Amino acid sequence: MYIVLFDIDGTLLLTGGAGHVAIEHSLRGNFGIEQPAQVAIHGQTDRGIAKSLFEKHGIEDSQQSWELFRELYLGHLPQTLQSCAGYVLPGTIEMLSALHGRPDVAIGLLTGNTRTGAYRKLQHYGIDQYFFFGGFGDDYACRNEVAHSALRSAAEFLKIEPDPKQTWVIGDTPNDIICARSIGANVVAVATGSFSFEELESHQPNVCFPDLSDWQRVVRIVLGEE
Repeated sequence: MYIVLFDIDGTLLLTGGAGHVAIEHSLRGNFGIEQPAQVAIHGQTDRGIAKSLFEKHGIEDSQQSWELFRELYLGHLPQTLQSCAGYVLPGTIEMLSALHGRPDVAIGLLTGNTRTGAYRKLQHYGIDQYFFFGGFGDDYACRNEVAHSALRSAAEFLKIEPDPKQTWVIGDTPNDIICARSIGANVVAVATGSFSFEELESHQPNVCFPDLSDWQRVVRIVLGEE
């Protein structure tokens, strides 16, 4: 059984900054922060982003603070998804459709988004129906831990022990490559996010593409046909 774990933002779709705007609204709400500090976002988990923001602004990094931030963020996200001009990236729907139709392939998520945030984004762009398991950024600041969570989720969903040699992570950041290696998985890197083709290649993915337009070739590579 081939397992393909997809990142969301910058890999399957671009939200036009909807998540970033929702974060800013959340901090201006109950936290009263009018000028949020700049922290790393791309390739991070939502829990990790919140942790960095709390540290920058002197907020206690407690479970209570995280739960309030998450509630506020998820409350703003539907509106920011509507107001920001995002889109599904080239090749996404074709590739998901092709893999979804195969009995020897299981499609999951490996994303820094919270579970609810991930599915809200996917639903907004009409591609949520492809994903039934995955690893999410609710509990882990480290993306490697999300990768291990995704593999456990795949095992529970499929009722088999995943073979890392037949597991692929598809993502757009160096952290996607690093976390894939932490579980012994293969990697397809796509330069559709904030990192260039050259930057991604320097982290030695199995293969790197400008985007998923050549999705048929990506599928052949994932299935060991090329």
